[in-house]
Amino acid sequence: MASIRENLEIIQQRIEDAKTRAHRKDDHIQIIAVTKQVSVERTKEALEAGIIHLGENRPEGLLAKKEAIQDQAIWHYIGTLQSRKVKKVINEIDYLHSLDRMSLAEEIEKRAVNPVKCFVQVNVSGEESKHGLSKEEVIPFIQSLEKFSKIQVVGLMTMAPNTDDKEVIRKVFRGLKELQQEIANLNLPYAPCQELSMGMSNDYEIAIEEGATFIRIGTALVG
Repeated sequence: MASIRENLEIIQQRIEDAKTRAHRKDDHIQIIAVTKQVSVERTKEALEAGIIHLGENRPEGLLAKKEAIQDQAIWHYIGTLQSRKVKKVINEIDYLHSLDRMSLAEEIEKRAVNPVKCFVQVNVSGEESKHGLSKEEVIPFIQSLEKFSKIQVVGLMTMAPNTDDKEVIRKVFRGLKELQQEIANLNLPYAPCQELSMGMSNDYEIAIEEGATFIRIGTALVG
């Protein structure tokens, strides 16, 4: 298995190449190391390589890693969060990538001590197997969050279809970018919506070309 530092060098070069193709040379792309299926030791290796943004998708995994690593990392919860598990997680994370329903928003409002940076999850492709709001539901949903003091909508998140057709993937990412710009133009103080969380190990270069600012890298980085 290659070291995380070696993997990171390859990924960083591909990020720079994608930024060049997209005329985004000055833009910062935040790598999130998805550590959900790797050991604490491998996660610590990511930190030693300079990656401090870590992503987990289960409360148990998040809490175990956080206890082992202490306060060295910025934590992203990237999986579906059940409302009944909000109280376990919400004050342990810096970002939530899966806000997709009012019941979850209400539970966050009730349980969070400080405002939480949230990405609204959008099912751009419309696949039944994927979580998230339809594109048509997103703006009304975000507008309904105005009364929640503990939720800051920093951006949108989506997952591309599992396909080798790059044009299908590109269309999904482009659709999310267009929606993000539409929301940003509303100038909502609680929903600046400047960020795009999209792109994983097999499609992050396309995501960057289409405007991603956060990419969630698991296999290609940590194995």
